[in-house]
Amino acid sequence: MPETLGVILAGGLARRMGGGDKPLRPLAGRPLLAHVVERLAPQVSALLLNANGEPSRFAAFGLPVVADGLPDHPGPLAGILAALDWAAAERPELEWVVSVPGDSPFIPTDLVARLHAARREAGVPMACAHSGGWAHPPVALWPVALRGALREALEAGERKIDRWTARFGCAPAEWPDQPADPFFNANTPEELAEAEALLRTGTLAP
Repeated sequence: MPETLGVILAGGLARRMGGGDKPLRPLAGRPLLAHVVERLAPQVSALLLNANGEPSRFAAFGLPVVADGLPDHPGPLAGILAALDWAAAERPELEWVVSVPGDSPFIPTDLVARLHAARREAGVPMACAHSGGWAHPPVALWPVALRGALREALEAGERKIDRWTARFGCAPAEWPDQPADPFFNANTPEELAEAEALLRTGTLAP
C-alpha cells in the first residue's frame, strides 16, 4: 500500500452542534477528535489536522494544523486542498491523502487499505467510502497530483465533492452499515449522545 497522509477535516462551523469546536466535544470521557485520531493514525504515514482559527487549541494532539487556503469556509474541498498542498510542500514523498471528518469516531481500521484497493481495481485516481448504499464524500482517497485541478475548481466556485471527483473517476469502497454505520457522524448533541451509547454497548468499539 502506498504511503499516505491522513487529514482530519475540522474546518467547519459546527452550526448543528451549536457552534464551537465540534471535535473537542467530549465523547466517553475524551474529545471526539481523540477517537478519530486513534482510528486513523495507525493507518497512515503522517497525520494532519485541517482547522481554522487559533491552532493552539489543538496543541494537546501534537498534530500539524493547517487552515483552509480560501476564505469564508468554502467547505471540505478547501480542507482537502490544504492537505494536498501541505503534502507537496512538507512531505513530497507522500503522493496520496486520505480525508476523514473530525466528527466520525468509528471510521474502519481498514479504511486506507480498502480505499487504495478500490481505486486500483477500478483504474481510477480516487476512491470514496460507501455504506448501506450511501456515499460518504468527505471520507476519500486523493492523489496529490490533482491539487492544481482542485484549486482551479475551487477558485471557479466548485463546492460539491462528488461532482468534482466525477470528472476524474472515483471508485466506491463499500462497508456494511449493520449493526451500525462505521461512518456515523456526530453532527448534533443528540447524535453525540447516540455515539456515546454505541461505545457503551460495544456496538462500534475499536
